[in-house]
Amino acid sequence: MVDTCEFCRLIDGDRPAHVLFEDDRTIAFLDRRPAVTGHTLVVPRVHEAEILTIDEPTSTAVFETARTVASAIEETLEPDGFSMFHTSGPLVGTVEHAHVHIVLRFADDDVSLSRSRLDLDDATALTARLRAVL
Repeated sequence: MVDTCEFCRLIDGDRPAHVLFEDDRTIAFLDRRPAVTGHTLVVPRVHEAEILTIDEPTSTAVFETARTVASAIEETLEPDGFSMFHTSGPLVGTVEHAHVHIVLRFADDDVSLSRSRLDLDDATALTARLRAVL
């Protein structure tokens, strides 16, 4: 546990939360500042800043929990769909503890991820660069 991490404090019971699900590797709880009703965070119990650096069994458990919780949310709240994502780095949040967002989507919600059109030349060059690393 990291004393200054609000997710570690939540996991240890030192901070209140609306916990939806927990097991030996993960915990899922309602976001305190939700984009929409039901917005949920899935967090590994071990403190790690990035989901990409967690050991494979733990990262697998995070996404298995996300699937389990999303299924329960779907049955209960009947959203039109979900946006599920991991954020990392200081530009996207203030909590340096790996987590996955489950954001319910409805036809009339105002949730937005601004997007632009993919340029074919840029896409070809980027594909080549990434495939070289993969």
